[in-house]
Amino acid sequence: MWIAFVLAVVVFLVLAFRGLGFLGWTSAVAVILIGWRVNGVGSTGAFMVVTTATIGIAALFGLAALRRNLVSRFVMPVFAKVLPRLGDTERIALEAGTVWWDGDLFSGMPHWQKLLDFKARPLSDEEQAFLDGPVDDFCRRINDWDVYQRRDLSPETWQLIKDYRLFGLIIPKEYGGHGFSALAQSRIVTRISSRSVTAAVTVMVPNSLGPGELLMHYGTQAQKDRYLKRLADGIEIPCFALTGPEAGSDAAATQSEGIVEKRTIDGKEVLGLRCHWQKRYITLAPVATLIGLAFRLKDPDHLIGDIEDRGITCALIPRDTPGVEIGMRHDPMGVPFHNGPTVGRDVWIPFDAVIGEMDGVGNGWRMLMESLAAGRSISLPALSIGAAQMATRICGAYATVREQFDTPIGRFEGIEEPLARIAGMTYLMTATRNLTCGALDAGEKPAVIGSIAKAYLTDSMRQVVSDAMDIRAGSAIQRGPRNTLARAWDAVPIGITVEGANILTRSMIVYGQGAIRCHPFVQKEIDAVARKDLKSFDSAIFGHVNLLVTRSVRALLLALSGSRLAGVPQTEDTARYYQHLSRFSAAFTILSDTAMGTLGGSLKRREKISGRLADGLAYLYLASAALKRYHDEGKTTANHALVRWSVELCVYRVQEALLGVLENLPNRFAASLLGLLIFPLGARFRPPNDRIGARVARDILEDREARRTLTEDVFVPPGDQPGLGMLEAALDKAVAALPIETKLRDAVRAGNLDRAPGHLLDDLGLAAGVITQQEYDRLNEARDARDEVIQVDAFDPDVYKSLH
Repeated sequence: MWIAFVLAVVVFLVLAFRGLGFLGWTSAVAVILIGWRVNGVGSTGAFMVVTTATIGIAALFGLAALRRNLVSRFVMPVFAKVLPRLGDTERIALEAGTVWWDGDLFSGMPHWQKLLDFKARPLSDEEQAFLDGPVDDFCRRINDWDVYQRRDLSPETWQLIKDYRLFGLIIPKEYGGHGFSALAQSRIVTRISSRSVTAAVTVMVPNSLGPGELLMHYGTQAQKDRYLKRLADGIEIPCFALTGPEAGSDAAATQSEGIVEKRTIDGKEVLGLRCHWQKRYITLAPVATLIGLAFRLKDPDHLIGDIEDRGITCALIPRDTPGVEIGMRHDPMGVPFHNGPTVGRDVWIPFDAVIGEMDGVGNGWRMLMESLAAGRSISLPALSIGAAQMATRICGAYATVREQFDTPIGRFEGIEEPLARIAGMTYLMTATRNLTCGALDAGEKPAVIGSIAKAYLTDSMRQVVSDAMDIRAGSAIQRGPRNTLARAWDAVPIGITVEGANILTRSMIVYGQGAIRCHPFVQKEIDAVARKDLKSFDSAIFGHVNLLVTRSVRALLLALSGSRLAGVPQTEDTARYYQHLSRFSAAFTILSDTAMGTLGGSLKRREKISGRLADGLAYLYLASAALKRYHDEGKTTANHALVRWSVELCVYRVQEALLGVLENLPNRFAASLLGLLIFPLGARFRPPNDRIGARVARDILEDREARRTLTEDVFVPPGDQPGLGMLEAALDKAVAALPIETKLRDAVRAGNLDRAPGHLLDDLGLAAGVITQQEYDRLNEARDARDEVIQVDAFDPDVYKSLH
């Protein structure tokens, strides 16, 4: 009898581990037990009780018609009370966009080969030529220190934006735009941001959420013909007015209104809107000629239908429309891109100003949510990567050129540690950008992934720039033309705050949307309950139960086996990472389901738990992106060290996020049971160790090709320009002089030369014949270049008073 039980348990575990359906594994266990009994083995007591119970469970839960009548029709009313109630704005937000790789991660059983087989669209020849031609020329002609002093881009720069149609990156070619891919748009913004945050923000906003994007997807043909070419040519400068004093995070709570009314104009009766609004934090508003406006449309006289409150609607309003107040400027952390308020008082606009006209009435929130999925995936992540790649480029060079105690500072472990973080995070951030933009270019609109990219890449930028400031030390806090890091530091809080503050995005949006949108069954359950559809509810709820059972088995067995049971692509040197992520995907699924099941609708208010679950999902995605990047790129030693550092950091952070949920889940019995399933042997993952960090740091100090690849989107100015340009030139000279310096140090160690600092040692070496005159000149050229790039800016007191 015991052999039968053991065999039945083994079969159950194997089938459940492989994700077989409820009917499959219960029926298989029942068949084994029956077969054992038919062969005359086992008693007629306990054995038959277990066998009968198993058969009953298989029939009850495996046969849909029986299950619906005996179980589901009683469970459905209970679920109706527990499931969160969704308002219209929440439902629209949840339904926006598509589910992609985030759905696999939420399933608890990701199909890694599907990810590896995914072919992200590379830059076309035209896109690469534009990046290397007009974009580089645009960057070359920007003086960012001058931008700060002017508090604006120069007239020449504004003209270049028009000449190169930088406001038309996403506008189709038939309307005079470039029609570029998401990846091209991201890389263009990244390159410009490495030169000037102000210029990058100016370029990226019209190509993100705004009039152009909305017109392309929702405008009438007449509206497209009227505006798109003018937007692409830069004749029209757009802004989009969404945020107001009363509606920040809760943008749908706007008090801006448009009232439908008729007026007689030139002897004709015209249907239009009388609008009033108060908006703030609107980028490009001070110089905008065309205002995209989100407002609540009301029809008190029922001129367009029986419904009075028609909901959020979007319209396009020319700047010179009577009643529009615009032009004042905010000062966002001193970064001088145009940003300011706009107010409308009794502004009358014709009805054809509504984007989509009648089709657009009340659909503004849906438009915004669907468009935001793409915009959040591109613009701010690109800006963050620009700062990270620039920090990598600067610090890799500076830590080689800058010497203390006759040693490049990059050789000190105290500098090595932040260098590793800078390089590793830059690799991880760029990998996430590449995968996310690849999904967009494949036709996806991954709303949850877009939120992850925005929140976690801007937060990573904060860490990278902070580390870079520490490495540059005193030279990082002295503002001037030589110091490009200070301007990136100024911009850090802006990326973290705009397009949904990161606190909101992490604690509410990522998991709040993902728990319903990406889960295989939750949205189906909610929809079935709302429709009172018993058949659909039955299918969804028992699919959900099966998911919980099979992923619980999977999480436990993977934990006990050190993840080794996970079937993953047989990659030569990263297979173990895929296995660990498979384990934590299963663990995340059962923990997520338990949090939803025990907290119900109150989970929306438990933002600390929701935030930790968001961390778990986000770092599963970031690790997936790093592995995908390594799979697609060359398998160099530097790339291997970078992917190891990146994935080990992500796995550790997933572990800590899950532990945080377990420690704070109110239902302590459920938390204890889950702890045994997810961490039966304890929490064993650690951050990247010092050995991996040292390897990563050395690669950006010594491996010029690795450093170049890691920072491929950075614009490097000519060698005579202060900042990165002169630093790169000094690095080239320093590297060329290294063999000569080594020769001098060897002579000192051998006792052939006295120890002396800098130029004095060169003089002694020349006098003693250790180095030639040519070597002496090369060495002094390198030392002079070093001396120049470690200097900081100082200003005449009268000039200083006029600085911004």
